[in-house]
Amino acid sequence: MTRMVVRLTQSVKRQLRRMRRKTRDKGLAMRCQIVLLSAKGRTRAAVAEAVGCGISWVYQMLARFREGGVASLIDRREDNGELKLDERYLGLLRELVDGSPQDYGYPRPTWTQELLVKVMQQKTGVKVHNGTMSRALKAIGARLGRPRPTVGCPWSKRAKKARLRALDRLIEALGPDEAAVYLDEVDIHLNPKIGPDWMNRGTQKTVLTPGQNVKRYLCGARDAASGRITWVAGERKNSGLFIGTLKALARVYAGKRAVHVILDNFRIHDSKASQAAVESLDGKIVLHFLPPYCPEGNRIEREWLDLHAEVTRNHRCRDIDELMRDIRAWLTRRNRAATHPPHKLAA
Repeated sequence: MTRMVVRLTQSVKRQLRRMRRKTRDKGLAMRCQIVLLSAKGRTRAAVAEAVGCGISWVYQMLARFREGGVASLIDRREDNGELKLDERYLGLLRELVDGSPQDYGYPRPTWTQELLVKVMQQKTGVKVHNGTMSRALKAIGARLGRPRPTVGCPWSKRAKKARLRALDRLIEALGPDEAAVYLDEVDIHLNPKIGPDWMNRGTQKTVLTPGQNVKRYLCGARDAASGRITWVAGERKNSGLFIGTLKALARVYAGKRAVHVILDNFRIHDSKASQAAVESLDGKIVLHFLPPYCPEGNRIEREWLDLHAEVTRNHRCRDIDELMRDIRAWLTRRNRAATHPPHKLAA
């Protein structure tokens, strides 16, 4: 096998070694290595074996280097035209994915790669293959997921933001004799919530359901500072469950002058019985209502998602008592991991 000897000056060798060491492009590092090994008098076959490529590829890279020098080793897509998936293209694609095809006059409510290719061509003048669009979606971290259903807030964006900012300022300005909590209820079903799980190919796991569903309800309050949760369980989601939680908060925060409770507009939070209970606590409990349909403003919502993910989804409990024991154990473990030691929780 003939030798493809390349003569390199010391400065060029240093440049190639530095480029090989610092680049994150494996292809560029391989091209630098081909030239450096050839400069040592290696045959084409030996170089190809050393870097793990074909002999013809070694020949092409050496010819490319002889013609254009070090700069020719950098892949600037001279043979394939201009780079299509540049930062501008990917930025526009990210904005496009956040919207809907219906925003651009198409009747289909969800995106396909073909539609993305078509709309991006209209916006940028650049047409790409579906496979290239797949790589572009991967590059921006897009995923095929299930949207979260929500109800639009009837307030204006300005009013909604103003209310949320006011609640944030309230928490920031808390005195040493005050506390703030986020309160919300969560439904517990004996029939398991079915969720994704890893399975071997060709198999499908089964989740045994008891058939007749049984429900329980939790009303919980997450401390804005420590993250600890005070909760009360009940068989009905009514004003009594809410009032029981307010009384539990009054006991837990007995050393505080006031407990600010941030909560949604569920009807049991503003019933006549709930209003009377708040008045009977002599200013100990102060209610602060979120804008309507604003679950993102209630920090305890995240805790309930974790509860379902770690306890109720695909569970194997045979009765509601066993499931509630698992839930109480989860809440206790979670409180132990909070900033401070957990409160004594309500029964």
